[in-house]
Amino acid sequence: MHSAQIVWVTPNAEKLIGKIARVSNPNNEDNPNVEKLIRYLIKHKHWSPFEMAHVVMEVNTTRAVAAQLLRHRSFSFQEFSQRYAEATQFELPYLRSQDLKNRQNSNDDLPKETVEFYEEVMQRHMESGMDIYHRLLECGVAKECARAILPMNTSTRMYMSGTMRSWLHYCDLRCANGTQREHRMIADHAKDILFEQIPTIAESMWPANS
Repeated sequence: MHSAQIVWVTPNAEKLIGKIARVSNPNNEDNPNVEKLIRYLIKHKHWSPFEMAHVVMEVNTTRAVAAQLLRHRSFSFQEFSQRYAEATQFELPYLRSQDLKNRQNSNDDLPKETVEFYEEVMQRHMESGMDIYHRLLECGVAKECARAILPMNTSTRMYMSGTMRSWLHYCDLRCANGTQREHRMIADHAKDILFEQIPTIAESMWPANS
């Protein structure tokens, strides 16, 4: 459910970034050897050339996690609209205990019987909400009104577009501890995509992962 996949990336993104970074050295601007330059730019935090290349990814998640994604304001988003299209799916949350020392963390130590009991309770609750939602639609209630009954874990899909700089910052932040696990799953997928699409940049940014 919580995943990302590539839609589009600037063609020859790494060479483009290298060319733009050499704007003040026109005689060497078209040098195709950019690996050393990219490592230098990242090491010394010269980020502006990375704003010249873009990546678009498709993200599949829930409304609860989508709200966190939308906080990354350097990106542009196009999300599935419950005002115009009918919601059809939801996902049960993966239950964890609250870390009492770090409110940004959760732990896998809930008793099995607690998890199983509340998964059953939540399943009934969400099915009831979805049933009411569909009955409202059948009675002619507008989708923009009926959607208010839907749970936060209703499935959603969005396109997320940003510069290479934005994606590097996003993955660096959201792949780290302190990010909700479901959101971190998306960031981990996005990071894997960057390693596939722009390996020199990704390996320079995260050498421990290369």
